[in-house]
This record gives sequence, C-alpha cells and structure tokens, in this order.
Amino acid sequence: MYVFENPVLQRELLVNLRTNRAFLLLAAYQLLLAAVVLVAWPTDQRLDLTTNPPSAKKLVNIFFLGQYVIASLMAPSFAAGTITGEKERRTYEMLLASPLRPGAIVFGKMVASLTHLGMLILASLPIIVLCLPLGGVSVYEVLAAYFCLIVSVILFGAIGVFCSSYFSRTSSSLVVSYLIILPLVIAAILFWWSLESQGELRLKLAVLVLPAFMLTAVILMCSAAAGRMLYPPDVGSEGKEVIDLAKESEEAVGLVIQPDQFPDRLFAPPKKQELMLDGTNPVYDKEIHSEIFSQGTLMLRLVIQISMLLAIPLMGVFLFWMMDKCAWFAVYVIVFNLLVGPVFLAGSMTSERERETLDLLLTTTLTPWQILWGKFVVGFRISAVLTGFLLWPLLLGTALNTSFWTNWAAVVGMFLVVLMVCLVNAVVALTSSLFTKKTSIALLTTYVILLLLYVAPPTIVSLMQILEFAPEKIATAQWTGITSPFSALFSIPLDENLKREPDSEPANIGNLKVLIGYFVFSLTLVLASTGAMVARLRARRGLSE
Repeated sequence: MYVFENPVLQRELLVNLRTNRAFLLLAAYQLLLAAVVLVAWPTDQRLDLTTNPPSAKKLVNIFFLGQYVIASLMAPSFAAGTITGEKERRTYEMLLASPLRPGAIVFGKMVASLTHLGMLILASLPIIVLCLPLGGVSVYEVLAAYFCLIVSVILFGAIGVFCSSYFSRTSSSLVVSYLIILPLVIAAILFWWSLESQGELRLKLAVLVLPAFMLTAVILMCSAAAGRMLYPPDVGSEGKEVIDLAKESEEAVGLVIQPDQFPDRLFAPPKKQELMLDGTNPVYDKEIHSEIFSQGTLMLRLVIQISMLLAIPLMGVFLFWMMDKCAWFAVYVIVFNLLVGPVFLAGSMTSERERETLDLLLTTTLTPWQILWGKFVVGFRISAVLTGFLLWPLLLGTALNTSFWTNWAAVVGMFLVVLMVCLVNAVVALTSSLFTKKTSIALLTTYVILLLLYVAPPTIVSLMQILEFAPEKIATAQWTGITSPFSALFSIPLDENLKREPDSEPANIGNLKVLIGYFVFSLTLVLASTGAMVARLRARRGLSE
C-alpha cells in the first residue's frame, strides 16, 4: 500500500512526469549547470594535475553549491502544494474518506513530489564526472556531496509537506516553507566553506552525522502530517477547513494578532461593523476586510515570529560587530520581502478567475485603474508593514551605534532601496497574477522573474571575480546590477568609521551610478507593468462586453 499499490503515488508520478514542463525543466536544469561548468572551466593552457590545481577545486565547489541552492529553491515548489492542492481542487474531503492510510498518503505525496527533483540531481552526474580528471576533489567527496544533497532535498520536501498539511492555500504553505528552509541553506553553505581545509572531517560529518539528524526530522514531520490527516480538524463543504478566529487566538502559541490594536490593525484590520461609505472603492473594502483572515492567522503569526527570530542575531552581527558589512542586514530584509511580499498579491486576479468572478467584476462600473488600485493597496500594505517590522532593528542599531552617525546618508539609502523593493515585488506579483490563470503559477512566475532580476547580476559578477576574469570584463558586467537591489545596496558608499581595523580598506567605496541606475530601472519597470495591466484589463473588458 505504501509503494507498489499506492494509488496516490502512482497518480502523482504519472501527472508530474508526463507533462511538458517536466521535460523543459530537465533541459533547462542541465543547460544551466553545463553553462556554469563551461564558464568556470580552467583556461590554463597546461594544467599540472599532480598538484591539485585550485582552479579545478573552485569549479567543483561552485558546481555543488550552485546545485544545492537551486535544489533548495525548487524542493518547496514541488512539495508545498501536495496537500493544499487537494484542498484547492476540492478533493481533500474525498481523500480523507478513502481507505488509504494517512501514512501512505503522505509517503506517496512526498515521494512523488521529490522524484522529479531527484531525477534532475542524478542527471547532473555526467557533468561532474567531466570535472573529476582535473583533480582537486576525490571521488569520495563527490559521492558524499551527492548523498548529503539528496538527504537535504528529502528534508526540504518533508518541510514542504509538513507545512502543506497545516495550511489551506499553496501560497501560504510555500512562503512558510521558504522561511524555514532559508536559514538551513545558509547554515549548510557556511558549514561547507568553513571546513574546506578539513576534507576528512567534512566527509565524516556529511555522511554519518548530519544525515541522521535530517532523516529523524523527516520521520517526525511526516508522522505529524499523517497524524493531522488521521485526526483532521473540522472540515466544511468542499473540503474547506472551518477556522474559528476566537478559538485560534486562544490556542495560539507565542504571538497573538489583535486586529483592534496597533500595529496589528495596520495589516489586519478588524471585521467590518458598518456599511460601506459612499465613494469607497468596493474592491479595496472587500479585500482588506475579507481576504486576510479568510484562512486564519497561522501564516501571518509564523512569518512574523520566524523573521524576528532571525533578525535579532543578524542585527547584533552586522550592526554592532561587522559594521563594514551592514548592508547584509538590508539584504536579509529584502530576501524576506522577496519571499513574503508576492504571496499577498500573486492571487489577487487569479483568485477571481478561480472563483469565476472575473467577468462579473469587469462588467461593473469600476474602471481598470480602480480595480488594480484596490487589489494593489491591500497586498502592498500588508507586505510593507511586515517588512517594516524588520526595519526597526536597522533603525535602532544605526541610531545606537555612533559609527553610523556619519553614515546617515547610507542608512537613508538602504531604507529607500528596501522601499523600492517592496514596490517592485508587489507590482510584479500583481502583473503575474493578471497574466496567468492559477495562483500557484503566478507565484512561481513572480519568484522566477525576481530571481532573474535580483540574483543573476551579482551572481555573474561574483563568479567572474572568483574565476579571475579581466578587470575590464568585470567592470562591464557590474552594469547589469542596475536591476538588482543587492548590487544597489553594496553600491552605497560608506566612510572609514565602519572599518573593523585601522589599517584595513574603507568599508565600501560605492558606485553611485549603479545605485541611481537601479532606481531609474525600477521606476521604469513599475510604470511599464502598470501600463500593461491597465491595457490588459481594458482589452478583457472589451471581450466581455
């Protein structure tokens, strides 16, 4: 019932592996890894393979770390919608009524969701085999790295399934999964780099110690998900979970959201107690009072608590100890908004399609601008307030540390970059929601676009610096940073007060041209996206009429 006679596993495998997306993803994954190896391949005319050339070792490290980051980003996207997908398709109630054991359902869902990702990882073996003759890394280290990578993917998949069992929407499950996985990925990368000179110790830890803890966590999370299906909460019509907000507040552990108090009412206002006033935008009024608490407060509470838990130690490290790297705290804030912000807007228009109310909305007297404005303000308000919670440590740290007093312009620049990121993320998510048909596709499309804009430029520049490209080529590649807030943050100049040692180099010389270029590009992107959305709604309204 768990493997060979598991209908859930068989059905999910057939659906996932026979789609055109599966073949396209496999091809794109292989081409990306092959391109990394091709770019990073040693250019020396003659290599001395007896001395383990450092260029070959850099190539293998970049290959594995790149693959680890890609796999960690992809695992939740496959697993976070396993159970919430049943709820959204209104088949969850039938699944609970089937004779299948809850453990078999959870096992089938997780294995099926990770099989495709496992195929991608194994398909990369021929590429890494080409790198082994260059030396620098033994075959045992390669096998250990692959083993640890596969176990990590299983852990990330279990986290996605575990979160999926506690939420009613894939978007909520996905963002919480990413917030849990993000610190694990950072810790794993730091572990790999810190033990680079101690290959034997790293090999033993990666093969014997860490997998034991990971697999134990996998068993516990799968058991918890199966137990939740064995004793499910109250389920209403169409498999929708019935949520009592008063009971949820009483049973909540840690943070409790109280809509009638500040600052909770900024992002979660209380239920409406009076009629809508004349001249009020009905789209905004409906969204702000109905959509936020329709699925309970669990996701919001987890997001706030996890983000603040990570912000406190980061504040101490980057704002009071490693002050020359203070931009990394702003990087954390941007990553948080990148993961959380699109969730509140990626389903703005797709939810209307899924409820089959989009045509009805377009036939009203509301203009396309009023519809977009009402949808946008609600989602942007929530994401901006949640991100603002993380800006308080930045403001507090820079105010208490006198070294930042002469860098007030740099601090203001960091705040402006974060605010611009909030605006761009919200606009891109709303645009993706309008031009796609499903909320899950809109959310993934948003993540892909933002990753290409934000992560690709600094990654290319860092890769060129590691591989010691010519300074002229690196300087040319730095201009691609106008699309990335990360490049903009590290282009903000800092004075010598933030140096850790008197004889060291200045904290950050800066590049104001890249910083200004980022703001110009972002504003252009926002205006172009807004124009495209208005034109799309007007065209759709013409078809509806």
